[in-house]
Amino acid sequence: MLRVLRNVAIIAVLALAITVVPGGGDVADALLTTVTMAFLAAIAFAVYRVYRDNQFAFMSLSDRWRAAVIVAVGAIVLMIAGTDELLGGGVGFVLWIGVIGGAIFTLVRAWGEARSY
Repeated sequence: MLRVLRNVAIIAVLALAITVVPGGGDVADALLTTVTMAFLAAIAFAVYRVYRDNQFAFMSLSDRWRAAVIVAVGAIVLMIAGTDELLGGGVGFVLWIGVIGGAIFTLVRAWGEARSY
């Protein structure tokens, strides 16, 4: 219980420092950017590990399905990069959901194709 209170107090002091200190908003932006970059690096590492663990299955796919997987992963990367711009409006949101959904559908179909042999 004391550990939880200590952690909450640390977060509250950091939030107060960001709010009160001049230039604290810039520090918050820098921290958010750092956390976002670490998150994206973790996603990239996870994709790398999945590829390495399933390299044989990937290579057993036909050229068409391999190209579909590469295009789907590229589409997801582009949607992550354009999230701020696309999620700002109604049409962009629909486009973002459509591309992500299509890419995930393609990846699931390719996974099923790889496991069918």
